[in-house]
Amino acid sequence: IPHPRAAMRIEKCYFCSSSIYPGHGIAFVRNDCKIFRFCRSKCHKAFKMKRNPRKVRWTKAFRKSAGKEMTIDSVFEFEKKRNVPVKYDRELWSQTVRAMKRISEIKQKREAQFIKNRIKLAKPAQIERDMKEVESSIDLVAVPVVPKKMQKQRVAASAKKEEAAGMEE
Repeated sequence: IPHPRAAMRIEKCYFCSSSIYPGHGIAFVRNDCKIFRFCRSKCHKAFKMKRNPRKVRWTKAFRKSAGKEMTIDSVFEFEKKRNVPVKYDRELWSQTVRAMKRISEIKQKREAQFIKNRIKLAKPAQIERDMKEVESSIDLVAVPVVPKKMQKQRVAASAKKEEAAGMEE
């Protein structure tokens, strides 16, 4: 019987790197006793089809290899799995909880800054694409040029309508 206050171990999916909570997911054990854990059948099937997680667009590995998420940062050192048991006392426990909160704050700030930098670098390319789009379909945006004769006829017709409306009243 496990201890009532035993900490739960949250594993990572081998394919997409999402969290797997106790009692969830699928574990696949290879002949050489290597254990692969998957968060859902979608990841398990992709693994069985020998798909590369770095080429599947919805995985964390793809996002990191494509430069969409941070890959190198000292904050990631704290998230590594440790198999060394540590004897906790109340003081160490409270320090650990405070450190976890501080680390998550730092991580959020760095990720926000990373995203801002990514957007800033992509802005000129986006403007260039928008300009090409406008140039290629300028006929949808620009007002068609009306010949001067047609313009004079329209002005004259509108003037006649105004006169007729003025006489009726």
